[in-house]
Amino acid sequence: MYFAGLVAIGWMYVTLMMAITQPTVMAGIATFFFYGLLPVTIIVYVMLAPERGRRRKAREAAEREAMLAADMARKNGDKAQDAPRHR
Repeated sequence: MYFAGLVAIGWMYVTLMMAITQPTVMAGIATFFFYGLLPVTIIVYVMLAPERGRRRKAREAAEREAMLAADMARKNGDKAQDAPRHR
């Protein structure tokens, strides 16, 4: 992943240099946005999709485990109250 970050930084530098050489400010801004910022944003979003999926699955599994633990605690608590108490 570090290599991809380095490539993205390098590409942003190249597009910044391209934008600086444009004849007008608007052309420079358009060049930087359409050749640099927009494509890098899309590529990074797509490259991070598997990581987002893994995090979502882990979060759902943790929530499921917490719900099962709470359900078991509730059931065990009900059984403890129903048991006869000896003095």
